[in-house]
Amino acid sequence: MDTKDTYKTLAEASPEVLFKEKNSKFYGYAFPVSSEEEIKLHLEELKKQHYSARHWCYAWQIGTTKIQYRANDDGEPNNSAGMPIYGQIQSFEVTNTLVVVVRYFGGVKLGVGGLISAYREGAKLALDASHIIEKTIDIHFHVTFDYKNMNKVMRIIKEKNLTIVKQEMNESCLIEIATRKKNAEMVFDIFSNLFEVEIKEI
Repeated sequence: MDTKDTYKTLAEASPEVLFKEKNSKFYGYAFPVSSEEEIKLHLEELKKQHYSARHWCYAWQIGTTKIQYRANDDGEPNNSAGMPIYGQIQSFEVTNTLVVVVRYFGGVKLGVGGLISAYREGAKLALDASHIIEKTIDIHFHVTFDYKNMNKVMRIIKEKNLTIVKQEMNESCLIEIATRKKNAEMVFDIFSNLFEVEIKEI
């Protein structure tokens, strides 16, 4: 079992950075993201902000145990922009991150090699300027029980310092709890061994 239960991501959006190469300008941005919906909003925002730019190339990665990623050259030659940007996300070892490099063409062609290094540099500068933080990978469980077992359940939640994400109290009780991945098995076992209490991972 993979016991790594932390990941690195950005605390907030990076400041804008600028890299110039043969009259072309490359503006770099990095954002913390958790969904494709958020990614779309950031891209739309940047397209408004830089409406006269030529290319909005980007790469993103989402997820901690299951990784999703995408690299987009946005009209630049194949693999000359998106992948070099994604390479920087990998070398900074961050996830839940979007990096966009906006290019204004300066009249001089850079060639594929020149583009690769310019987009890589734009992405690197944006990530360098970012505040990178470490977060824990949390596993979520649903714990279901009757009211009469409430104290028992709550005592464990308190003792083990578990986070309550949400609770629903109807005829029976359902509490969603979160714990660090490395403690998940232990937490699951404790609740599984409780009489009249059900737990399942979600």
